[in-house]
Amino acid sequence: MIHTTTSIRVRYAETDPMKYVYYGHYATYFEVARVELFRTLGMSYDEIENGGTWLPVSEYSIKYLKPALYDEILEIHTFIKKIPGARIEFEYEIYNSSKQKITEAKTTLFFLDAKTNKVVKCPEFLMQIIEKNWQH
Repeated sequence: MIHTTTSIRVRYAETDPMKYVYYGHYATYFEVARVELFRTLGMSYDEIENGGTWLPVSEYSIKYLKPALYDEILEIHTFIKKIPGARIEFEYEIYNSSKQKITEAKTTLFFLDAKTNKVVKCPEFLMQIIEKNWQH
């Protein structure tokens, strides 16, 4: 398993009139967390793309437990719990400033060869980094 943590402060523009985070912004939070996960492992998202691999999202599910509020610092825990094949799954838990879990989510992305536009297995350069950082 791989686990990283990323913090984000809720900006006013991300909230609705109740000062709750508008639901559409959560996808952006998860993207930030995924990018930071790869950076923590030692590879930027840009390097993955420059290596000829795209990572489109194929599935996204979310469960809202409590609202995230304006100006709170959210802690996003991101997990990879399965070794990837042609797909890679990310699970997320968001905690508010009071350390309460407020959101659970999951995204599934697939590896796409940028030249052929075909689904491929996780590239070897990325698999090596994942295996090197895997914790049992």
